[in-house]
Amino acid sequence: MMTDALRTPDDRFEGLPGWPYTPHYADDLPGYEGLRVHYVDKGPKNAVRTYLCLHGQPTWSYLYRKMIPVFLDSGARVIAPDWLGFGRSDKPVADETYTFHFHRNMMLALIERLDLKDITLVCQDWGGLLGLTLPPDMPNRFERLIVMNTTLATGTSPSEGFNAWKAYSASLPDMDVAALMKRGTPVLSDEEAAAYGAPFPDASYKAGVRRFPDLVMVEPGMDGVETSKRAAAWWAQDWHGDTFMAVGGADPVLGPPVMETLRAQIRRCPEPMVIEDAGHFVQEWGAPIAKAALKAFGEI
Repeated sequence: MMTDALRTPDDRFEGLPGWPYTPHYADDLPGYEGLRVHYVDKGPKNAVRTYLCLHGQPTWSYLYRKMIPVFLDSGARVIAPDWLGFGRSDKPVADETYTFHFHRNMMLALIERLDLKDITLVCQDWGGLLGLTLPPDMPNRFERLIVMNTTLATGTSPSEGFNAWKAYSASLPDMDVAALMKRGTPVLSDEEAAAYGAPFPDASYKAGVRRFPDLVMVEPGMDGVETSKRAAAWWAQDWHGDTFMAVGGADPVLGPPVMETLRAQIRRCPEPMVIEDAGHFVQEWGAPIAKAALKAFGEI
């Protein structure tokens, strides 16, 4: 696959607060040859459980820095990839490169390459829009779910808040990611907010950021609708694993009403943990969420 792509210089990622993790890369995934995908890989390779932590837009695996240590302390392995166009992964420059199945097929290939098993899927935002469609294709690899502020897009808009966000995003082709994160998550320090902006030296690196809002399937004929409908049916009928749901109560885009709809779609999904003052990026309250999930799963 020959795709014109940019690679964020390594020095942009030096000294980020709360981020001691050595990068790992896959650059020969089938269908994505030459594109380098970054992922965090910590904990024993033969661990009983693997936590697969999937971020959304405009974040990267840094979003999980408060949850990763809790999972590691349980003896698990943690894999936290960056979608192409985000984080330390390569960034195709053409907006049209980014499609629902471009992202989805990459993650399927990465899971196969790493031969991940006994997976607890940890997902939010696009990490869920895409991630929740993966287990139906490889059900024997997934055993548990931690789901936060996300949705399955099956051809209608999830909320008026999403419509507003999509319009706002479209007006900012060179979105200031650090400023956006600071505004949406005031608990962030300036240094943490800057870490979210680290992958994007300028607008040419932001095609993936620009594209994700437009890819949400708000019309019946859009790419990914059928895949998501199939996934919704699978979660409702065929899912037999344990689920933990956490909701940032102050999220105007994918907050409590959207999550209650999703909860109804997931078989045996219990009452959610609601963090009233948490916004969309609820992983910034990630340590108590991870601990509550492990307790619910009977691990602590």
